Amino acid sequence: MDARIDRVVPDGQDGCNTWLVGDDTEVIVVDPGDNAEAVLAAASGREILAVICTHGHQGHVAAALEVAARDGAPVALHPRDLLVWREAHAGQDPEIQMEEGGVFEVADAALEVIHTPGHSPGSVSLYCEELGAVLTGDALLADGPAQHAGEFPDFARQLSAIGEALLTLPSQTKVLPGHGDETTIAVAGRRFDSWVSTGPQLPGTPG
Repeated sequence: MDARIDRVVPDGQDGCNTWLVGDDTEVIVVDPGDNAEAVLAAASGREILAVICTHGHQGHVAAALEVAARDGAPVALHPRDLLVWREAHAGQDPEIQMEEGGVFEVADAALEVIHTPGHSPGSVSLYCEELGAVLTGDALLADGPAQHAGEFPDFARQLSAIGEALLTLPSQTKVLPGHGDETTIAVAGRRFDSWVSTGPQLPGTPG
């Protein structure tokens, strides 16, 4: 069956976007958020192959273990976000430690791991060439790089990741972020210089 990407926003427009990538029989859950019941309902009737967390902040990972447990699926996270992950899930680390260039396959699509640090040390994006989309977590929202109230955020590094790793994707690629509405690489490219000149005082959703 043809793969597709479905969006789940259990807590309304300001909540974490959960993305389900797959078809009618199998799915990968990206950023399960904190409402396992809603995510599992959206994935009803489909086998969960993996749960991928774009970064370790609690608002994106709180439901990860519960969602993964339904079908015994592994959880994936970049190792540089293990410390923040453990704030939500002490004693149970993810089974898969993602690295740049890793690939997850589901239905007739593949998700390629792109390390896009800045919002957190281990933030990643997931590029799906077959579906013309990149799932960016909080590395890039429609209105720019997402800010966070924690100690790590490195705005310069986040901009570098956007410019070097994301804006080099095909211009028509859909950007599916961790919060809010989608955009495209073309639109983000046109706005990039304004983000550089404005600096870190941008609107953005922490988490």
